[in-house]
Amino acid sequence: MENEVVNKSVQILLIEDNPADARLVVEVLKDSKIKNKIHVIEDGVTAMDYLHKEGEYKDISSPDIILLDLNLPKKDGREVLKEIKEDPKLKCIPVVILTTSSTQEDINQTYSNHANCFITKPVDFDQFLKVVQSIEDFWLTGVKLP
Repeated sequence: MENEVVNKSVQILLIEDNPADARLVVEVLKDSKIKNKIHVIEDGVTAMDYLHKEGEYKDISSPDIILLDLNLPKKDGREVLKEIKEDPKLKCIPVVILTTSSTQEDINQTYSNHANCFITKPVDFDQFLKVVQSIEDFWLTGVKLP
């Protein structure tokens, strides 16, 4: 039984519309110490379809953790977060905000809507790598996910 848990792949949903940022996160996490599968969604509407297993996503596994950008097309990440945390089937999934925003208003609003973490993306490449590695170290290695 214990080996089943150890061998289980962590399902990560990355909701990010910037292809360069998404590619970097995927590259860093593919070499993770923890076996994982990353699904990348580029807009808020599609992200909610994915989370509700609608349409082409009806047979997907639910994510164990969500990395969410705030500035998304079609449906803003702030709205996506609110919908996730108001849905009894989704609200226990940890949501890490990974965004370019650093406004106090965004920080306050996302924590008010029960985000589990708020991280401002660094513009420096090396710092961005360190941030993604710290997400891996904390959320994929140190934390017990639901």
